Amino acid sequence: MVNISIEDQLASTLLKQTFLDEEALDIEDYKKLAAAYVSIEQCVAVLSDFQADCSYIYTGNFGKLLGLSGDLFIDSAFEDCIFDKLNSEDVIERHALELYFFQYLKNLPEEEYRNYSTFSRLRSSDEKSMHYINHRTMYLKRSPNGSVIFALCLYAPSTNSEFRNGIDGKIVNIKTGETITFEKYQPYSANLLSKRELEILTHVAKGSNSDQIASLLNISVYTVRRHRQNIIQKLQVANTTEALKTAFVMGLIRV
Repeated sequence: MVNISIEDQLASTLLKQTFLDEEALDIEDYKKLAAAYVSIEQCVAVLSDFQADCSYIYTGNFGKLLGLSGDLFIDSAFEDCIFDKLNSEDVIERHALELYFFQYLKNLPEEEYRNYSTFSRLRSSDEKSMHYINHRTMYLKRSPNGSVIFALCLYAPSTNSEFRNGIDGKIVNIKTGETITFEKYQPYSANLLSKRELEILTHVAKGSNSDQIASLLNISVYTVRRHRQNIIQKLQVANTTEALKTAFVMGLIRV
């Protein structure tokens, strides 16, 4: 089985949306807005076009810290040239947060979705001179059928240099200031696995083998093994170890 990462899941979700060919795109207007914002804030802005699978990167002075010089066009909707400069675990959490963000906004009315943004704090990959970076993601334009066409990611220096694990990721209503609690957008991930599969995966995370789990849950070992295989297939990973890693990142299980 092919191992599909969180990044692959995110890319598949966004790039395989149904786009309307007759849509009149106004990418040039958004490019001007992104460039103007960067000229004021001196941050880094990535304008992603999911329909064309490409990105426009605008770099202010902060871009030098990420090894970027001048504006760039990349033939991908995902800025791997920046992700490669960040802590890999933080990048995985960032991708998981955007998956939640996409699913949460998917059911919001057209007039509301642009009121929301993700907020997180990412670490650079350079452990000798660790830098912290504030990151935001916003969806700028949707098709009438709800498909996201354009997104904007912003990277800026963080004034908070306190060491901690995790990205402190959140979804915020930037109109009201409300932070959307995990419980409100977590059902998307919870629906990936059944209650029994989550129960079994939690026991696996605690170190129990299939025989022990069968005894604890009063079911057959065959049933446990079948559930474990279903978990691997649903999470689109290669093995149980990868399933656990994905489940922890997406908040499916907490041990």
